[in-house]
Amino acid sequence: MKWEVVIGLETHTQLSTVSKIFSGAPTRFGAEANTQACPVDLALPGTLPVLNRGAVERAIRLGLAIGAQIAPRSVFARKNYFYPDLPKGYQISQFETPIVQGGTLSFMLEEEGRAVTKTVRLTRAHLEEDAGKSLHEDFAGMSGIDLNRAGTPLLEIVSEPDMRSAAEAVAYARELHGLVVWLGICDGNMQEGSFRCDANVSVRPHGQSEFGTRCEIKNLNSFRFLQQAIDFEVRRQIELIEDGGRVVQETRLYDPDRDETRTMRSKEDAHDYRYFPDPDLPPLAVSPEWIAHVRESLPELPAAMRSRYVREFGLTDYDAHGMTQSRAVAHYFEATLGRLGAGQSKLVANWIMGELASHLRRDGLEIEAARVSSTQLAGLLARLIDGTISGKIAKEVFQTLWERASTENDAADRIIDEKGLRQISDLGAIEKLIDELLTAYPAQLADYRSGKEKLFGFFVGQAMKATQGKANPQQLNELLRQKLRG
Repeated sequence: MKWEVVIGLETHTQLSTVSKIFSGAPTRFGAEANTQACPVDLALPGTLPVLNRGAVERAIRLGLAIGAQIAPRSVFARKNYFYPDLPKGYQISQFETPIVQGGTLSFMLEEEGRAVTKTVRLTRAHLEEDAGKSLHEDFAGMSGIDLNRAGTPLLEIVSEPDMRSAAEAVAYARELHGLVVWLGICDGNMQEGSFRCDANVSVRPHGQSEFGTRCEIKNLNSFRFLQQAIDFEVRRQIELIEDGGRVVQETRLYDPDRDETRTMRSKEDAHDYRYFPDPDLPPLAVSPEWIAHVRESLPELPAAMRSRYVREFGLTDYDAHGMTQSRAVAHYFEATLGRLGAGQSKLVANWIMGELASHLRRDGLEIEAARVSSTQLAGLLARLIDGTISGKIAKEVFQTLWERASTENDAADRIIDEKGLRQISDLGAIEKLIDELLTAYPAQLADYRSGKEKLFGFFVGQAMKATQGKANPQQLNELLRQKLRG
């Protein structure tokens, strides 16, 4: 039997406010345990929550960016459950009336060797507070509770079950991660828990319209774990059904050490939480003027920037997507291109997605920490464009720039001169070299002229070897073909 995978994601995005959603306590990461929890966070008697305006504005920014409806009136509710790291005995969240409703998010991924664009519908995004954290290590068999995170502002972004593979889910999550960082509403630090995904996964026979029973995999804090957890869960559910069993709706955890999901608890429904409006918080009213003010503060969004890059610079959709992975990448691209001219957009994009991206991945760096600046890359590409160096030598110069990680003064021109890397473009010198090669390899020359045209590459290789890769490739190829023809 062929199976179809159905996936929806719930993403908990920590908002970038300096204080918590209902108190003035700080949200700084890494503080000593229980030093950033004030009486409101601890639910001490007589305390009252006060909503953080900055958290609301960040939610509105996301809603506008995804084309969602911003609710003019939304309500905070109490989600009741009991756990040691939840001091109130309930979590303040939004249930029936969230602030952000609907919207879509499009992303690009490769399928069968070609780039395709997919669109996922979003159900909602609602504001809520985070719980504390249970600690189970270094306590001599006991558990500890750190309430620093209690009350940290979260925006939970819920998708429709529109994804059909782990690859789609990861591509969607990456796009959403890039967007919230682009908007400045989240720092995106997954290691610190700023961006966490819960994956709802089910399977059904191909052609069936009804959804299968879903399982939720909680707290996936890396794209790699998201991919691996979904892949395992899909295999588990299919094998279970094909062996005559049935999938039980439940919440599961992913164990990366064993590469498996395991049961955490049976899945609760909304009625289990006994939601009711929080009596200490009035309904949240968002005026059209407030929305208009937030809209004016938005940066150029990734989709609009991609369209502009295609229109103004002639980039392909794929290249435009690559150049808008983040605002930092877009800034680097535009800064480099600004020194070379719009006609070099493809060359610049290729180098950013190729050589630069390769070095960043290898060293575990973000583009903000690149060891070759946009100014230095532009200087290097200028020498490639004017024929001073070849593509092969350009990569050598880039490597030197990267290794030195030095000042703007350490430009490509200086390295080219230091190492004597300037390309040989003197036609007379190249012609003399070719004549010497043809004299040195008479057998290969005879074989080429008798029909073995693959030997052309042999002569090119010998010429490059003799010049240490400095011969102008275009001039060399043209002259060599003329000489070989006799």
